[in-house]
Amino acid sequence: MTLTSKERAALRKASHGLPATVHVGKQGLTPPVLQSLEDALRTHEVVKIHLGKSSDFDAKEAARELADAVGAEIVQVIGKTVTLYREHEDAVPR
Repeated sequence: MTLTSKERAALRKASHGLPATVHVGKQGLTPPVLQSLEDALRTHEVVKIHLGKSSDFDAKEAARELADAVGAEIVQVIGKTVTLYREHEDAVPR
């Protein structure tokens, strides 16, 4: 599933005030981080991830890896904050 620009804009707007619920430290994209992200996406369709300032990886590359690992779409990457979206399986089709 690929998001349209209108869908992506609506998700950016909806996620504006959300706090980051997943934090990636200097160890990087470890299995516990991916499990935490998976749990967050199971509860919420839109999740913000904060990449630690001491991390050495590129934010856009990390966003791609995270999205691929959990089957989500990248909504936006701003600085060291990544926003991902994954539709719930039980959601009503658009």
